Amino acid sequence: MNLEEKIIRYVQELSESKKAEVLDFVEYLRSKVKEREWSEFSLSWAMSGMENEVSPYSLEDIKESF
Repeated sequence: MNLEEKIIRYVQELSESKKAEVLDFVEYLRSKVKEREWSEFSLSWAMSGMENEVSPYSLEDIKESF
């Protein structure tokens, strides 16, 4: 029995209210995956074309001195 079949079997044994909780959790997991994918896409889109740009700043510019 593979993982999906096992999950289905367990869910089938649950009451309707528990099945609703499982559905809520699955929807939550899906939203987290979509969030992460969008975040990665947004960052890669924002940074596209900058891979070979020379930075006008050096490490000395970011060091804090007091």
